[in-house]
Amino acid sequence: MGFAKYQEDIVSRYVGDLAMRSIKVPVSPPKPSSPNAKNQPDQRTKKMSSLKKFAVATPRPLPVIVLADTSGSMGENGKIEALNAAMKDMVSTFAKESRLRAEIQVGLITFGGKAQMHLPLVAAHGVAGLSEFKADGVTPMGAAFDLARQLLEDKDRIPSRAYRPVMILLSDGQPTDDWEAPFKALCDSERAQKATRLAMAIGPDADEAMLKDFANDAEAPIFKAHNARDIHRFFRAVTMSVTTRTASQNPDISTAFVVPPPDEDALDLDFQ
Repeated sequence: MGFAKYQEDIVSRYVGDLAMRSIKVPVSPPKPSSPNAKNQPDQRTKKMSSLKKFAVATPRPLPVIVLADTSGSMGENGKIEALNAAMKDMVSTFAKESRLRAEIQVGLITFGGKAQMHLPLVAAHGVAGLSEFKADGVTPMGAAFDLARQLLEDKDRIPSRAYRPVMILLSDGQPTDDWEAPFKALCDSERAQKATRLAMAIGPDADEAMLKDFANDAEAPIFKAHNARDIHRFFRAVTMSVTTRTASQNPDISTAFVVPPPDEDALDLDFQ
C-alpha cells in the first residue's frame, strides 16, 4: 500500500469516527406516572381503615346464663308453667334487640333429677324454639354450679372480648347434692366475680341464705317470688336491665335492676 493510500484510509476512519460520535441517540422521555399510582397506597390505607371499622362495629357478646331449678316441687302451684312463659318472653325480647354494640347470648342450665345444659350458649336471635322445662326429680344444684363454672371459663364459648355476663339463679328448695365446694369454686372464679349475679327465691322453702351469697349486686338483693305473677315480674326486670345495657354507650356497665309493681287486677294464689 502506498503512503498516499494509507493516509487516505487513516483520514477516512477519523472522519467516520467523528461522524459516529456526532450522532445523538434519541432517548425516550420518562413515562409520566399513572395518576392512580400515587393514590394506590392511600386506597390500601382506606381499605384497611374500612376493615378496622368493620371489626370494631362487630357486636360483642353479652352472655346471660340462667340456672333454673326444675325439680319435682317446681311442678306445684303453677311454678314451672310461669317459669316457662317468663323464659320465652325474655328470650323473644332479647332476639328483637339491636345488635349494634352487643349481641345478647342465652344459656340455660337446669337442675331437676340431673343437671344439664338445656340450651347451649347461643345468640338470642338464633333461638328458633325454646323447649319447655319439665319438673322432675331432686335438686342437684352443686352439679349445676360445676356446669356454670365450666361454661364461664370456656374462652371459646365466652371470648375475652365479651361483655360482663349476667348470671341468674332461681330455686324453690334446698340442694340435694354436695353443693358447697362447687358453689365456692363458681363464686370465686374470676369471671363469676365480674359477672352481675341475680337470684330469686321461689316460695317459702327456698334456701335464702345460699341465694343471698350468690347475688352480688347490692342494689338487687334476692327477689322473693310468692306466686306465679312474681316470677314474671322478676324476669321482666332482668329483661329490662339487660336490654338497657345493650342500648347504652358502654354495655359493660350494669344498669338498675327494678322489678315492676304487680298488676292490681291480677289474682294469684301464693305458693304454699
